[in-house]
Amino acid sequence: MPKRSLNLFLIIAFTFCLRANDCAAQDSFYRNKTVRIIVGGSAGGGYDTYTRTIARHLGKHVPGNPTFVVDNMTGAGSLIAANYTYKIAKPDGLTIGHFIGGLILQQVLGKPGIEFEGTKFEYLGVPAQDTTTIGISKSSAVASIDQWLASKTMLKFGGVGPGAATDDVTKVVRATVGLPIQLISGYKGTADIRLAIAGGELHGLTNSWESFKSGWIKEIETGAIVIVMQMLPQRHPELPNVPAIFDFVKNDEARRLVQVGIFDYGAIARPYVFPPKTPKDRVQLLRKGLTATYKDPEFLADVQKARLDMNPISGEDLEKVVARVYRLETPIVAKLKEILLK
Repeated sequence: MPKRSLNLFLIIAFTFCLRANDCAAQDSFYRNKTVRIIVGGSAGGGYDTYTRTIARHLGKHVPGNPTFVVDNMTGAGSLIAANYTYKIAKPDGLTIGHFIGGLILQQVLGKPGIEFEGTKFEYLGVPAQDTTTIGISKSSAVASIDQWLASKTMLKFGGVGPGAATDDVTKVVRATVGLPIQLISGYKGTADIRLAIAGGELHGLTNSWESFKSGWIKEIETGAIVIVMQMLPQRHPELPNVPAIFDFVKNDEARRLVQVGIFDYGAIARPYVFPPKTPKDRVQLLRKGLTATYKDPEFLADVQKARLDMNPISGEDLEKVVARVYRLETPIVAKLKEILLK
């Protein structure tokens, strides 16, 4: 064999061996391992439902076929789970955090109690971008936004905590549209809020349409909960007759607050993250695994059965969205502080 050809052959063979060894190392790391997904919401809520559906299928798309288990770590609007993932969980690729993404904006605003730096997480992606909506109990006797504004009826809404759509989106809507809402926060998750509404303690909540239609099936189908407004630039195809927030927001400052505090929130609402300094090769494995899972026909059949929407963002793109949050202009940060932290 000519010397030049031999050198080329050796280079190719060496590269192949490196890749084979790398694949073998990746496979051996996750083989017979259990990966824990820390979910900041309560069992039966939207964050929990998405995660349990993903966990059933993700293992077959990660080299070594690890087992994924869900651990609900509730409290403080999922802040306990977020702080745990950042400060306590080992950065070894065996713990994934899943918490309310609005906490990232709360950190930018300087909320006390947040012990993480949002730019340092290793982002794996989000399964769906939230379409936030307002749902009101039929027993509240308010059937539309126009009626609500005209009657000035004060309605009690349930909240999970700062950073959650139940709280932050509600506050932005209250400030920009002028809806009379008394926010009662501190519920462990939307599943607990659902029980409080059924018991007459609350009149409604702000929640993603994805969570409403997957976790509140009976209430939606029977009309016990009425969706009266959707917070989207354009109406959701499944909600063609429900008015959008821009039908009621008139000035430019209010529109900018809605863009940042509601629309951008929806893109980062459901992040999956590794702790800081998790090895990059394991980050890439899980990013690829999630992407493959989202295309898995068996997974998609489960998604359809559970009435979940899929509108994922990759880990790379999620990093870019988070970076934009940290570059918000000073006047908007000041106004959001006034709305969200008071």
